[in-house]
Amino acid sequence: MRSRYTAYVLRLDGYLLDTWHPTARPAAIETDPPGLRWLGLEVRNCVDIGPDHSTVEFIARSKFGGRAHRLHETSRFERVNNLWLYVGAVNA
Repeated sequence: MRSRYTAYVLRLDGYLLDTWHPTARPAAIETDPPGLRWLGLEVRNCVDIGPDHSTVEFIARSKFGGRAHRLHETSRFERVNNLWLYVGAVNA
């Protein structure tokens, strides 16, 4: 999760796509709007569901257009070929 957050901050679209599970990977990444600033990541919880499945609850903070924003998500990850890949958000 931390490496994917860093990739968003640094706009490393290739890394984000490489760490997305192939069953859920988009064709392209939407670029951040000009002026968006990432401010921090707080990992709240990590739950191992099995040896190759996990969830991570996090809050990512950003600022855009003078307003603060928070993305609060619980994400699913699956280990494939010894790499943790982002599957998607857990349904709320």
